[in-house]
Amino acid sequence: MEQINPNEVEALLKGNLPINIIDVRESEEVNAGKIPTAKHIPLGLVEFKMQDLDKSKEYIMVCQSGGRSSKAATLLEDHGFKVINMIGGMLEWNGPTE
Repeated sequence: MEQINPNEVEALLKGNLPINIIDVRESEEVNAGKIPTAKHIPLGLVEFKMQDLDKSKEYIMVCQSGGRSSKAATLLEDHGFKVINMIGGMLEWNGPTE
């Protein structure tokens, strides 16, 4: 599984290129702040929401520390999606939140 660190994700956001971020944390965690533009799909719903995702796009998976996003990335990879796991998760994120 491909990985990316939070600083690299922040640099991609600053580059104004379209990137697709999926935050798999629970609602209470996301309410405390998420990466701007990130789509919220709790880990337990990823399997049911994957039909709404585009296999031609690449997705960066995010959670609190990197564990749940790794599980989500593996699930999506197994179904033919291009995914990257953000290691360290939001605990390592120093960029803006919304």
